[in-house]
Parts: sequence; C-alpha cells; structure tokens
Amino acid sequence: MIKGSIVALITPMSPEGDVDYASLQKLVQFHIDNGTDAIVSVGTTGESATLPVDEHVAVVQKTVEYADGRIPVIAGTGANSTSEAIELGDLMQSVGISAMLSVVPYYNKPQQKGMVKHFQAIANAATVPVILYNVPGRTVADLEADSVIQLAQHENIVALKDATGDLGRLAELRDRVPADFALLSGDDPTGCEFMIQGGHGVISVTANIVPKLMSDLCKAATGGDPELARQIDASIAELHRKLFIEPNPVMPKWALYKMGYSQSPFLRLPMVEPDISSQESLEKLLKQMALV
Repeated sequence: MIKGSIVALITPMSPEGDVDYASLQKLVQFHIDNGTDAIVSVGTTGESATLPVDEHVAVVQKTVEYADGRIPVIAGTGANSTSEAIELGDLMQSVGISAMLSVVPYYNKPQQKGMVKHFQAIANAATVPVILYNVPGRTVADLEADSVIQLAQHENIVALKDATGDLGRLAELRDRVPADFALLSGDDPTGCEFMIQGGHGVISVTANIVPKLMSDLCKAATGGDPELARQIDASIAELHRKLFIEPNPVMPKWALYKMGYSQSPFLRLPMVEPDISSQESLEKLLKQMALV
C-alpha cells in the first residue's frame, strides 16, 4: 500500500526558466534524509500544466534516477483526453516509476460514467498501479464517492488522492473500498484529521518545506497517537495556510528558494512569483520556524 508522507514535489528552475536538475537532486536527497515515504514527480505542484511532454518525462526520469530505488517515485500522468493520458502513462512507465497519479479530467466536465470509463481505460493500459486524483477546486468535475467505490474494484487502481478537504467524503469511502485500497488526503490543513479518522496518508505540499515534521505527523496519525499528531499539526498549521496564500506552487517554490534548496523561485507563465507582501509574510514565518 502507498501510504504515509508523500511529497508533491516542486520542479525547481533556473532564473532563465530551465529545469534545475542539480537542485532537483538536492531535493530528492532532502526527502530521503528526512523520512518522506514517496515522491510525486510533476504533479500539480511540479507544474505539470506548463511542462511539455518531453520535459515532463525527463523530470520524472531524473527523479527516479536520483531516488535510485531508495524511495518510490509516483509520476503525474493525468490529462483531460483519455488517449493522451494513456500515452503519457506509457512514456512514464518506461522510466521506472512505482505508480502513476491520474487527475480527474479538467475543463470538459465529464459525467460520472465518463470519468469511470476514463480511469478504467487508463488502468487497463497501465503496467504500474494507478492512483486516482480528485481535486474539483482545479478540475471543476468532482469524482463522486460511488464512482470511486466502483473504480476501487479494478485490480490496478490502488488509491485515491482526495483534495476536497471534506472529511465526510472519507467517511463515505472508508468502509466501502477494499482493505488494500489507500485513501490519501490531498489537503494539508485537514490531512491530520483525515488520517486520524482512517486515512492512510497525505500527498502534501507542506512536506516540501518540513519533510521530517510531516513524516512524524503521518506516523503518529496512522499509528494510533492522535494527540501527538495533532500537536505536530498545530505547530505547522500556519505554514499550511501561508503556502496557499497564492496559488500552488507559487509559495512553496519561493520558500525553497529562500531555504537554499533551489537557485531561483522561477515559475512558468502564466504563473508568476509572489507579491512582495506574500514573500514578506512567508519569510517571517520561515524565520520564526528557524528554516531560514
């Protein structure tokens, strides 16, 4: 089962906008050293929307190379065209990934039946496990609980990343999916309670900045120590909030630049660097947490 603290890794870039592979290697090692359980490469936080296919594949391939079997690498492979998602998955599977994360089709607003058929087609074509990714705040379409339950019966669909922040959704799913199907939060502010109430882990933006704390939080929340989990979560609650004062991944990229893990906070257009007020707000917190 894919579980625990799974980082939604940024894609570091040079001031000119090229992928910064030296910083990527440094970040992979940072997560291995601090107990992160798995890496999602080129998901939403990794700027999948603005990396062309060849670059997308190259970043995943390098992440697998740098991980060198020490930590699983999950590739972001979603698309709003089923055939495109399958093609991207085919390219990713050849570089040694452990699983693929496939987002709900965006913009075209498919029906529930269409989404079920979409993911079944992807899973039928895949040679690695598939993780469903439901994030209606970005895709508009919402993969409903009954659809997840139906898809969870497919032998190659092994988990759900749910970024709704709705703990009621977890309650709907928890007892109705197979025992080996992983329920993963995609919402840092509610991730702790998600795990305490029966979830198996979190695909986390905050883990980019404090991987050891997120690893400890996940171990406590899934290991029967809710008091410790809530204590750790309270200590990083303001970080959860400040990392989303501008659209993700604007703030985590800027934070890692300030922390010395990336040579620049560059984002591909149409994303741009954070406003000065946002920079100052997050930098103040990072100093309070002794991260810079």
